[in-house]
Amino acid sequence: MSEIQRRGFLARLTAYEPLTLITLALVAGGLFVLQRLTSEVLEGETFRFDEAILLALRQPGNLAVPIGPAWLTHAVDDITSLGGVTVLTLLTVLITVYLLLDRRWQIALFVFSSVLTGWLASTLLKILVARPRPDVVPHLVEVSDLSFPSGHAMVSAVTYLTLGALVARTQRYRSTRIFVMGAGVFLAVIVGLSRVYLGVHYPTDVFAGWCAGALWALGCWLISKRFIPSRASNDAAETGNGDNG
Repeated sequence: MSEIQRRGFLARLTAYEPLTLITLALVAGGLFVLQRLTSEVLEGETFRFDEAILLALRQPGNLAVPIGPAWLTHAVDDITSLGGVTVLTLLTVLITVYLLLDRRWQIALFVFSSVLTGWLASTLLKILVARPRPDVVPHLVEVSDLSFPSGHAMVSAVTYLTLGALVARTQRYRSTRIFVMGAGVFLAVIVGLSRVYLGVHYPTDVFAGWCAGALWALGCWLISKRFIPSRASNDAAETGNGDNG
């Protein structure tokens, strides 16, 4: 590694030190919350809370019927598909291909590997905790795997937040970066809420999925912030080189 490359590496590593410390503090806090929540779930301390929420979302006289108009159930069923494996796989592949065609191969590979490893982490957590699906109310969609954390909540958070954070790195304007990140958060939230409404997850499953997914995306963002240049910095460098020429 040349002296110039070494200096560039160290500059990226030490840039934005206050932001790095804040991010690391958030990761540590999130890990603590996730650990405590997992412990409480394993001890059965959260069941009464989970049960109360699930029952509150159903008609008192018929637990097979959710509250709200009939169109709401149909809409929630559509929304939950946004956190399914098929939709998220298609989205990840399409965005990866787009970034490759845009000559952003570093971000393309990082997006793909970040989402893939996030999915693997979600599967591993499910196996380790091995919490059965809720039987408090009838399920409105077919499910067969384990419950904690919610795979839809975690994987959608991993995918949408990671894609939002990393794709935002390619955007030139602050407004578009904020919109991309806001859209990612919104999609992750409504997918998680849909799983509780459909009765296939306890609320604590979804909260744990959000927490784990956000932690994963935050870690990916932190790495990309240090080692992957943004579109704005690239454009500034190209402009500077053009002026010097």
